[in-house]
Amino acid sequence: MTPPAPTGDLPDIVARIDAELRPLLGRGRVADYIPALACVPIERFGIAVSTLDGACVTAGDADQPFSIQSLSKVLTLTLALETRGDDLWQRVGKEPSGDPFNSLTQLEFERGIPRNPLINAGAIVVADCLVSDRTDACATVLAFARRLAGPRVAFDEEVAASERATGFRNAALANLMKGFGNLENPVEVALDAYFHQCSLTMSCRELATAFHFLAGDGDAVVSGARARRINALMLTCGTYDRAGEFAYEVGLPAKSGVGGGIVAVVPGRGTIAVWSPGLGPSGNSALGIEALKRFVAATGWSVF
Repeated sequence: MTPPAPTGDLPDIVARIDAELRPLLGRGRVADYIPALACVPIERFGIAVSTLDGACVTAGDADQPFSIQSLSKVLTLTLALETRGDDLWQRVGKEPSGDPFNSLTQLEFERGIPRNPLINAGAIVVADCLVSDRTDACATVLAFARRLAGPRVAFDEEVAASERATGFRNAALANLMKGFGNLENPVEVALDAYFHQCSLTMSCRELATAFHFLAGDGDAVVSGARARRINALMLTCGTYDRAGEFAYEVGLPAKSGVGGGIVAVVPGRGTIAVWSPGLGPSGNSALGIEALKRFVAATGWSVF
């Protein structure tokens, strides 16, 4: 195992990764099935490494806001666990799915109980819980995100409307779960909360800061035990049907989104956020994964 790199080496490591990946810009394909994301320039790359001692090292487009999409599922899961606790697991599982993030097949076979809260069906159940438990679910999510990352965080209403207009598979997932009795609210209400959470915009720097509470800096947000459990779900389920390969190659709890962002958590050390809009076959940022592989190889920062 590579000895962990001291934080003083991080600026050189991050700068080298940025330089090495610049010739690869344009790899992958943007999430053009969401029209508002289809126009995002593919030749973008940003990285931010935020350590628990307060340092933040960045390169590239690290301060450019983008649609965080499924990265928001970690934030809404955290909020839902505050009110539901372990009762949440009666409505959503904790197992990897092995299927695409918007698959209907497994959901029907398992009678409307999603495999985990980090795929679309599971996140819709979580959003439904927030609608039931909070006076205004969208305002609660936005306030929580700003508490973690700062005041610039916002909903992109164009992205939310775009997802609402084209989210037929998500509507199918929600209606299927409603048919099995696993949604408490009207389908359109739960989906509106879900589409809004996905439309949150943050930069790499803001995301790295926001996820600090899972690296060991979160006593005011969650208990250490809950942080460990959320990290475990991220490790096993956070990168869709590539989670096993990602754990093998990178070895860190992480969550990805089809906006091209990935956040990885290094317990006891800090967080790494990367962004590049070009996606690989499983909906994960192609250059983002490559950057994290190179970062772990250079630093030895891994849970294994």
